[in-house]
Amino acid sequence: MAEDKKEGRERRHERIRKKVFGTPERLRLSVYRSLNHIYAQIIDDFKGRTIVSASSLDKEFKDKKSHKGNIETAKEVGGLIAKRALEKDIKKVVFDRSGYLYHGRVRALAEAAREGGLEF
Repeated sequence: MAEDKKEGRERRHERIRKKVFGTPERLRLSVYRSLNHIYAQIIDDFKGRTIVSASSLDKEFKDKKSHKGNIETAKEVGGLIAKRALEKDIKKVVFDRSGYLYHGRVRALAEAAREGGLEF
């Protein structure tokens, strides 16, 4: 049994990563969230390279004065990652929630990316 939340998430993440793997035809959309920010990146696992990334630390959010670790910001990051992916002709991805529950900020980011044009 997990000793704390972080260890439990890391164990779930390892279990998920055994099954979720990005191929050249269907890259992996990985999400990381901290208390204050949320990050998303599209990764080519064969090359081990990040193709597209977006986070609440990007210049688009610099003027935003409110807390950047909330659902509204997650929706904006999801839309931004979808827009940047479509610019690079990436339409299909596999969603890697990194051990987080599909709830709250993670769900908001995923739904905004779907609305932005990504398929997963």
